Amino acid sequence: MAVFSAVKNKKQTKGAMAGVLNYISDSNKVYYNDMPLRTGINCNYYSGFAEMCLTKQQYKKDDGRQFYQFVQSFPEEDDVTPLEVHQIGLEFAQKLFPDFEVMVATHCNTKHPHNHIVVNSVSFKTGKKLHQNHDVLMEQRMVNDQICMAHGLMVLDPYQKLKRGQAIKQREYRAAERCQSWKLQLIAAIEDALLYSTDRESFIHNMEYEGYEVNWSDTRKYITYTTPEGYKCRDNKLHDDTYLKENLEKLFIFRQETGFKPLTYEPPEGWLGEMQAHYGLAKDVISLGKNLENVGDTPPPITLKTWTDRKQKQRENLKKLAAGYKIQSDQEQDFEMTMM
Repeated sequence: MAVFSAVKNKKQTKGAMAGVLNYISDSNKVYYNDMPLRTGINCNYYSGFAEMCLTKQQYKKDDGRQFYQFVQSFPEEDDVTPLEVHQIGLEFAQKLFPDFEVMVATHCNTKHPHNHIVVNSVSFKTGKKLHQNHDVLMEQRMVNDQICMAHGLMVLDPYQKLKRGQAIKQREYRAAERCQSWKLQLIAAIEDALLYSTDRESFIHNMEYEGYEVNWSDTRKYITYTTPEGYKCRDNKLHDDTYLKENLEKLFIFRQETGFKPLTYEPPEGWLGEMQAHYGLAKDVISLGKNLENVGDTPPPITLKTWTDRKQKQRENLKKLAAGYKIQSDQEQDFEMTMM
């Protein structure tokens, strides 16, 4: 069964969009049997960021929300390969976002493969913006279930409004159906984020990329995590003191003092940096994407003043006269006309 959820990306800038695309495309996460499971829909994967920016600029809608991110999680109990997980993500994106540029990446570095789906906020075909609300999310989950059933995967029963007194039993039943996988997935996400984090800020960002909200405050004793499914969990409920706030703080201090390097180097050019060695075009494409939003403010090119034949002839006569040359009769006539 695939659990479909929307990620709350609070920071909505082009830089944040590039960061998310960079994260979901990490080569250490998306390779399966020497094949990268990352695909661009309605755009080229390697130039998707620039194409999304170009669409916004074309329709003059480059403010406000820049992108939407969704996650399809497949529990370890599902006997599904990363290739099939990727195919399910492609079918889902093509069905729900046919007029938008979409990037689909399948992470294979955990026990449970999962899809990251990033959608441009502006349609390349109509220029209309994509809007999300609770009802739309419920419809998207229904489509997700239909695709999963077509692939022979189990899905949860539809949510029903509970009567008073039934909420706890129903909640416990659903938790049992999920085999408590949400907490195990949370621990796995923390472990994965720590491989790429040098401090608290980068850790929070990496968790947010996976769809988790992190409430880490200096005034609170515990770190509180909110999963993509909406479950909340404190750090002291994760069955391992390693994840306690005080221990993570000590870990990051140690990493700062020892010059810890993340598992993968994040190229300054952004998520296309790895293509530089292959095509030599990454910097140009990234530069294009970063500057597209300023195209409307670029002044028109300077055009050189052109002269007609008559004006050019008059200018030549003036030069000859100034140099002491005698002007011929036809030249005198032209010159007199210029002086009138």
